Amino acid sequence: MRATSRRDFLRQAGLGAAAVAWLPAAAGAAAQPDILLLMPDQMRGDCLSSLSHPVIRTPQFDALAQQGMLFRRAYATVPSCIPARFALLTGLAPQTSGSVGFAAPPITTPTLPCALAEAGYATILVGRNMHQGPKSGTCGYQKQILGSTYVGDDDYDNALKKAVPESGGIRKVIGQLQLNCNLWPAAPWPYAEEWHPTAWIVQQSRQVVAATPAGQPLFLTTSFYAPHPPLFPPTKYFESYLKKTLPPPAHGDWVNWAALTQAGDKGGHRVLLEGETLRRAQAGYFGLIEHLDEQVGPLVAEFKARSEQAGRAWVIVVTSDHGELLGDHGYFRKCEPYEGSANIPFIITGSPALGIKAGGRNGQPVCLEDLLPTLLALAHVKIPQGVDGLNLGPVLRGEAGVARAWLHFEHAPCYSKAQAFHALTDGRFKYIWRPEDGAEQLFDLEQDPREERDLARTAAVEPWRQRLVQRLAGRPEGFSDGKKLSAGCPYPAVQKKGTK
Repeated sequence: MRATSRRDFLRQAGLGAAAVAWLPAAAGAAAQPDILLLMPDQMRGDCLSSLSHPVIRTPQFDALAQQGMLFRRAYATVPSCIPARFALLTGLAPQTSGSVGFAAPPITTPTLPCALAEAGYATILVGRNMHQGPKSGTCGYQKQILGSTYVGDDDYDNALKKAVPESGGIRKVIGQLQLNCNLWPAAPWPYAEEWHPTAWIVQQSRQVVAATPAGQPLFLTTSFYAPHPPLFPPTKYFESYLKKTLPPPAHGDWVNWAALTQAGDKGGHRVLLEGETLRRAQAGYFGLIEHLDEQVGPLVAEFKARSEQAGRAWVIVVTSDHGELLGDHGYFRKCEPYEGSANIPFIITGSPALGIKAGGRNGQPVCLEDLLPTLLALAHVKIPQGVDGLNLGPVLRGEAGVARAWLHFEHAPCYSKAQAFHALTDGRFKYIWRPEDGAEQLFDLEQDPREERDLARTAAVEPWRQRLVQRLAGRPEGFSDGKKLSAGCPYPAVQKKGTK
């Protein structure tokens, strides 16, 4: 357990008093809602039973969506862990921040938890770390109770070693099960369910809710490693899905299927998942999601009760840093523009007094950057200048639509130069451009939600190409001269800041 004072966390984050001078005095406690951010890692946007997923059951998340608004076309603007969480914390688009790939530049602007802490909130992170570099410090969290499954000797790992000494710690458990923190092998969790990482994170979060003084507003980030591999749900969930008829992966007619193998490539990115290998991977992944959903029920109830007893409103957000391709189009993991990778769950709900439209569905493009301005506005905290995210408050209340015509997202090379992309979507169409060779794709997400039919050879691609030409003009890589796109430019994961 790691706790810091307000002065300490500002110093650790590299932020002085001037950086937060724009913050107003804290509003009264009754006017500041408690905020719970439920954040699975690597959870696909379509993995909710309320979206008619063929097998997954997520009644807790479904209930939150029914109480508030579900944004169906929500995206990670750089769909991998580090840059996606950077965007969430800062409200900055990758084109502004320079965090355009899998690298960890230091955060030097006020973060969401930093702003809330300065406004009087207790800001606490439980579970998976935010995956930023050491120079970013605590990112504004005054207390961290860490449990990132791939990390040895954090709070969870030490608790597991003490309670279940025969386990040898989480890293040894993963090795003994012949699993991997990035690949598709799956097996059931071998110990008591209470020591599964997901259950431990929820237990610690419930303790935070109970221990935080009722007079202080709470911003609690409950950050899970599931359903990110290792794919090891408790036995009952794993076996339940193995018995079901599981959906086939998306099968694009544009994929060179003959070039794929069951062993996969060196990076574990391109792979032909089929047969029992696919079934076990799906059972592991879906089982982790259903287990997570079941676990959060008591936490949500206790969080609401604490707020109501204090006479304070509450806000609950469900989202993820990116998705998981899970065999779609011959891919595993993330870093791609396709729906399985870039599309994420995005649910915002709150107390009736906040006026959030119950049962709302929105199909316009939103992103992780939108959380900072939205939550700060709900907390009556001034939004920093220069933020790219949008305040979705009017949308949540049914007063207006999302104030963007289309969303740009991207990823610098991670698995290979060919994997890098830029993409645009308006929620209906998605345009993809590969900066390595200039290849293009266009999908109609309404008629073809699994992106199995490429429309890039039709006339419909031209206006999307021109939008990207304008979007990338002025980028330091040289992707666009304002008239046409240029392929083959260097594309490092961290770029010069400030291009809007």
